[in-house]
Amino acid sequence: MDAQKVDMYIMSNSKYFQSHQISYLRERLLLLDEDKWMMLQTVDLKDPTTILIVSILAGSLGIDRFLIGDTGLGVGKLLTCGGAYIWTIVDWFLIQDATRQKNMEKIQQFL
Repeated sequence: MDAQKVDMYIMSNSKYFQSHQISYLRERLLLLDEDKWMMLQTVDLKDPTTILIVSILAGSLGIDRFLIGDTGLGVGKLLTCGGAYIWTIVDWFLIQDATRQKNMEKIQQFL
């Protein structure tokens, strides 16, 4: 893949990934062929900031976990009212990294 395309992709989507994953992602993207590159462009990445706002506003209902694809944890938060709100507060600090990790798992399917 063209290095300029890869660098543009990383610059525009770096907020969706953890900082230590960027160099690995760049190396793997450089090895992609054109067909996989087109499929990669269609991947729906979740914005960690948006998920944090949802977590602050409706985290006790588990909506933040449902949005990133953690259905089991979302059901658990919903049934326990966010773990008596303790789990909700803990998630305010952890949900952005969890979102970035889920985004990386989505991208891994194409690498």
